[in-house]
Formats: sequence, C-alpha cells, structure tokens
Amino acid sequence: MLWLPACASTNSEAQTMILQNRASEGCTVITDFQTAGRGQRGNQWQGAPAENLMLSVVWQPTFLAATEQFRLSQAVALGVHDWATALLGPDPLLKLKWPNDLYYGNQKLGGILIENSLSGPRIQYSIVGIGLNINQQELALPTATSFARLTGRAYDRATLAARLLECLERRYLQLRAGQVGTLRRDYLQALYRYQETHPFIIDGKTVDGQIVGVEDDGRLAVAIGNELRRFGLQEIRHA
Repeated sequence: MLWLPACASTNSEAQTMILQNRASEGCTVITDFQTAGRGQRGNQWQGAPAENLMLSVVWQPTFLAATEQFRLSQAVALGVHDWATALLGPDPLLKLKWPNDLYYGNQKLGGILIENSLSGPRIQYSIVGIGLNINQQELALPTATSFARLTGRAYDRATLAARLLECLERRYLQLRAGQVGTLRRDYLQALYRYQETHPFIIDGKTVDGQIVGVEDDGRLAVAIGNELRRFGLQEIRHA
C-alpha cells in the first residue's frame, strides 16, 4: 500500500506503477488530496485535504472477457456498498446509483471510476478508483453528503481503508469464482430507484420511466410507457 500526501489522481499513480512493472495484483494507492481526480461522465472528483478516502486498487481480472467489464463494476460497487452497510448498519436509504455511485437517499456519498486495459478479447488489468466523502462537513454541492454528516462522528481513514479493501476483495473473489448470479441479484437489490417510477432526462427531455434491470453489457433497462429501452452511460440520467 502506498499512501501519498497529494497527487494528481490515484488512478494516474497506479497507471504509472503498472507501466513501471511495480504493481502486483491488489496494489493500492491512497492519497490525502487529489489535484486532478476524475469521475464518471468526465467529471472531476473534488474533496478537502485529509478528510476523505481516495484510493485506487490494481487488479488483474484476466478471467473476464472485454464484454464482461460490467461484472467487475458490479462487484466493486457491491464491495463499497457492503463496507458502507457495515459502517452505517442496514439502511434502506443506502443505495447504488447506476452504474456505481454510492448514495444515501438522494445525496452522493462516493463514486467509482474503473479503467480497464485490454489484451485481445480479455481484460489485462483494471485500475479501480474510489472516492468517498468521510469527514468533510462542508460540501460544494447540496446533492452530496458525508459519513461524518450522517453520523455526527469523525472516522479514522486508515481503519476505514483497511476495511474497504477487505470488502472489495470478498466481492472480487466472488466474481473470480463465477458467482455472477449472486452479484447480479445483490446489485439489483441495492440499486437506487429500482422498479420505481421516476423522471429521467433523455435527449434533453424529461420523461417518466421505471428501471427494470441492467443488461450484461451494463446498459440500463428502463420501461417508458409500454416500451422497454436500454441506455448507455451518456444516454440517460436521473432528473
């Protein structure tokens, strides 16, 4: 484990270690502050220094085909959800927002960015980047919250990091053992707004729809009226 006081992004640091042949499977980079953290949809990850948890784990899931990348995303998201559940206790407000953000109610607790490198038809290695709001009280967006705000207590980030890595490894081993059905079931059970009617923004328009599932390739299956449609990451968002 490498813990840095600051870096551009832990995913970039992990990438450098891979290129220099310094990253074995499970190698983890953690930082107190990211100057150029990345998120889904090209967003930046921003956080106060030494208050949150920002890390990247290197895995080598060569047992997965390139077409099975979303299985890894599910396993990682569930590992984060398991960790948060152990921290907060079972709570129906603790959900995974597709594809892999951690939410409490309608507020974001953390996000995941997985960057895969392919070798032919298979995944050669994956950099699993995770950012979690831990002790930060003042957040830039009203749609974000932190564990400290939810519980009124401060946390030791090193202890939380160790527990998180254990939860991630447990789900990763499930994936490697081929327990795809279990991961899929658990993911749907934890999915934000699953089987509920809510507004979505599609092609700049707001429409009501209901999430009915997630395809093997990661596309979101949404029932809109009498039609079942499937969407990629850039094609739909919650209103």
